[in-house]
Amino acid sequence: MTKKELSQAIAQATGLSVLQTQEIVQKTIDAIVKALLVERRIELRGFGVFEVTKRAARKARNPRTGEKLVVPAKLVVTFTPGKEMKKRIQRISEGQPKTSDAA
Repeated sequence: MTKKELSQAIAQATGLSVLQTQEIVQKTIDAIVKALLVERRIELRGFGVFEVTKRAARKARNPRTGEKLVVPAKLVVTFTPGKEMKKRIQRISEGQPKTSDAA
């Protein structure tokens, strides 16, 4: 699902215009990014946790040339799903019927 499709789905569910929901979705994403830059962690209860973590430097190999190289340490964003999301995904993987979004 794209940001545009998400905005359209929210617009249909709420009765707001697509333009309004696009702005809300963008402002939400901007707020998440800002929180990650400042606090390095954002927890959305029932959904999951986004966190900035440091990935250590590592040795790698260029698959085309076979040349060995060192990949420097860097910051990456990780996501850990919350309990509710894990439960819903597990139900799908077990072949159980989908539940409503209100659950």
